[in-house]
Amino acid sequence: MKKVFGVALSAIALSTVAYAQGPAPAALQVPNPKYVAIPMEITVNKPVADVWKRVGKYCDIAEWLNLACTMQSGQDGEVGAVRSLAGGRILEILVAKTEYSYTYTQPVREGQIYNMYHGTIEARALTPTTTKLLYTLMVDESQAADDAARDRDVQQRKTNFTRALENMKILAEGGTLPPQPARGAAPGGGARGGGRGN
Repeated sequence: MKKVFGVALSAIALSTVAYAQGPAPAALQVPNPKYVAIPMEITVNKPVADVWKRVGKYCDIAEWLNLACTMQSGQDGEVGAVRSLAGGRILEILVAKTEYSYTYTQPVREGQIYNMYHGTIEARALTPTTTKLLYTLMVDESQAADDAARDRDVQQRKTNFTRALENMKILAEGGTLPPQPARGAAPGGGARGGGRGN
C-alpha cells in the first residue's frame, strides 16, 4: 500500500511540474487593476423573510431603483437568469444566490474593457423583527483618469445605491415611494451598459 501511495504522489508531483512549465498565461487585459469594494447597509424594522419577500426578487429593482426591468432569459431568482434594464441598455446575469441574497454581474461588451462590475444584495437577520440590508458593489476603477475621477465614480455609485437601500427599507416596512420621474439612464449615471456597470 505504501508503495502504491508513493507512486501516486510521484505521478502528481511530475504532472504539477509539467503543468507549471507549460506556456505562460496570456497578458491581462487590464495589467494594473484597482479593485474597489463599495459596501452599504441599512436596518429595516421587519423580519428577514418579510423583507426578502418584498424586495428580494430579481426584477424588484424596477420598483426600488425606478428602472424598467424585464426578464430576458431564465426565471426570476434562478442562477443564470438575465434581466434587461433601462429598455435593454443594461443586461445583468444572476451568478450566485442564497436564501436571502444574490449576486449579479454584467456581460463583456464589444469594444469595452471589462471592469469586473458585480453587485450583491443580502438580507441578514439582526433580531426576529429587524433585518440588515446590505448592498455591496465591486468594480475595477483602473480605467478612471486619476484618483479624483475614481473617487467621484465611487461616490456616485454609493449615492445611487444608498438611495436604493432607502427605497427598499420604505417598501419592506410597508410604505409607498413618492412618485419619481421616469429614468432612462443607468444607476450610477449614464446609460453605461455592460462595460462600466451600474
